[in-house]
Amino acid sequence: MARNNNRQQESAVPELQERVVFINRVAKTVKGGRRMQLSALVVVGDGNGRVGVGMGKSAEVPSAIKKAVEDAKKNMFSVPITAEGTVPHEIMGEFGAGRVLIKPAVPGTGVMAGGPVRAIMELAGVKNVITKSLGTSNAMNIVKAAAEGLKGLENPQDVANRRDLSVAQVFGWKEQ
Repeated sequence: MARNNNRQQESAVPELQERVVFINRVAKTVKGGRRMQLSALVVVGDGNGRVGVGMGKSAEVPSAIKKAVEDAKKNMFSVPITAEGTVPHEIMGEFGAGRVLIKPAVPGTGVMAGGPVRAIMELAGVKNVITKSLGTSNAMNIVKAAAEGLKGLENPQDVANRRDLSVAQVFGWKEQ
């Protein structure tokens, strides 16, 4: 009975895409020698403003990826995207030594981002964005920094409501 209910919940969730960003072989030295494991970093998203990042460890690649996907689904969050398919404003995401600058771009620009950041932007559904990775080249810290930046984005309507202004006044446009 519980199994059937779980399948209905999975089918109700929109189709999620998953992308393996990085697989790392790690070793732990124990008395008998080295014990090898694998860690996988995965990004999961629906391409429509919901994305998550997860990490999994296991002795085999498929089970590490499966654990990472489950972790990413647990850690999903919403990203505000404008009608032009870009982010509403510029922001700097930071995690550890990794920093990622995320800037809105005009339609037709595409996703200008490095490998690890490109995965999270595309799966979030951002069509036009410029990003620059600063600090470290560690894929895990860069992806988590990009996720922190996307979490920090604010919707223009929410900002306007909070300030008791119109969206045009927030952006400094002349109202007609």
